[in-house]
Amino acid sequence: MKGINKVACIVVKILEVFHWVAVGLMLAATVCSQVAPQHIDKFVGIDAKECCGAELAVYGFEIQAAVTDGAVDMKTFCVFGIGAVIILALMVMVFRNMYLIFKKSETETPFNKDNIRMLREIGIFSIAVPVVGLVMSVVARIAIGTAAEISVSQSGVFMGIIVLGLTQYFIYGSRLEKDVDGLV
Repeated sequence: MKGINKVACIVVKILEVFHWVAVGLMLAATVCSQVAPQHIDKFVGIDAKECCGAELAVYGFEIQAAVTDGAVDMKTFCVFGIGAVIILALMVMVFRNMYLIFKKSETETPFNKDNIRMLREIGIFSIAVPVVGLVMSVVARIAIGTAAEISVSQSGVFMGIIVLGLTQYFIYGSRLEKDVDGLV
């Protein structure tokens, strides 16, 4: 079990770091889209086609941006970028909490209060990802109009509900553990 826990710690920490890098790059690309749009290709690769536009996507939040003369509409990219930064930051918090849970469970019981709190936060962050996508899709529709096709996957809501449900079992496990400790 300890071997699996070590591997999980390493993988989750790597995912956390990659997401921090993605947050930084997306933030830089979003600022660049407004300040110096000709240099945006230094931060992100966009496959822009005149016929179908450019697909911008992160964790279920997708915008099919219009392409004019081989360039993506920067207002659309900016709105997408703001949403992407928030969504990626939420995913950083998910991976951070997962790492801390694995780390704490190496030396303590998994049913301690901090783990339960962090598991609950993972559920909340998981639900927040599609909610942010939905809010940003409304903002995009207001800012861009009908020039872009927008879609949001709501699968994070279901994952968040599952994690919040598991949190209840951890709370119950914590109570049982206290009862058993009281008997010994």
